[in-house]
Amino acid sequence: MAKHHIETTINGDPVEFLCETEDTLLDVLRDGLGLTGTKEGCATGDCGACSVTVNGRLVCSCLVLAVESRGARIETIEGMARGEELHPLQRKFLEHAALQCGICTPGFLVAAKSLLERKPNPTETEVRYWLAGNLCRCTGYDKIVRAVLDAAAEMRGIQPKTAGASH
Repeated sequence: MAKHHIETTINGDPVEFLCETEDTLLDVLRDGLGLTGTKEGCATGDCGACSVTVNGRLVCSCLVLAVESRGARIETIEGMARGEELHPLQRKFLEHAALQCGICTPGFLVAAKSLLERKPNPTETEVRYWLAGNLCRCTGYDKIVRAVLDAAAEMRGIQPKTAGASH
């Protein structure tokens, strides 16, 4: 069977790869391109661990065929930080201890970034709704939601309130 030659953009860089018709985007990212930050959790689109954006749309990369990415603009967890500078969401996940084993974390971060690009000032309910497709088995969701809300405030230029601060 002939392989497909795919040209796409991943995290702002032009990329070319060969894939079989049945290869998923997740398989190509991890095994073909070495972008192992995107995790495989369930392989059925139920957990969100493999979340990436394709042309600005949040998707489970385990459900997207790699051949469908021809000409697409793909963003993965590897594209969030700028060199050594973490994205505000990444920093807030660390500050709020919103991660444990790390399998789900990249998917949550990509999904949260997608939300904040659409809605810079989400309510707690909106954050919970948007992240409902991402599952975590290790930690409660409250720390994740708090980290996203804190990052959203920082990205809008609002300083967090500290105990004893005068207004």
